[in-house]
Amino acid sequence: MGGTLRRRGYKLTPQRRAVLRTVALSQDHLTPAAIYDRVRQQHPGIGLLTVYRTLQILTELGFICEVHAGGSCGSYIVGSPEHHHHLICSNCGKVINFTGCNLSELEQRLSQQTGFEIESHLLEFLGCCRSCQKIA
Repeated sequence: MGGTLRRRGYKLTPQRRAVLRTVALSQDHLTPAAIYDRVRQQHPGIGLLTVYRTLQILTELGFICEVHAGGSCGSYIVGSPEHHHHLICSNCGKVINFTGCNLSELEQRLSQQTGFEIESHLLEFLGCCRSCQKIA
């Protein structure tokens, strides 16, 4: 990871390492505020802006990924370097990655119909995981 950061012009600072470790060790997806609270326990001088910038950098590099889940504030989980999307349980918040979305025809049609130049896409399905279905 340090090599990838350096090649892209970033340093692997203790604060960045702490943010990545916090996300990696969590069983759940965490909001920036929750990450900030956990990192601040080890690095009391860290600022919220530093956490946001670090999350942005780590997301751009593919180390972590943002989960939107329809809310105004995203949360973060350990990322996958390959293009993927999310299944999100509305009940317990479990996130499952999946690949193979094959949206190229839809993207092409939308681009032709609207004149919109599509650069990327984000796909999330909200529902109820197997464990929560058994409880209901």
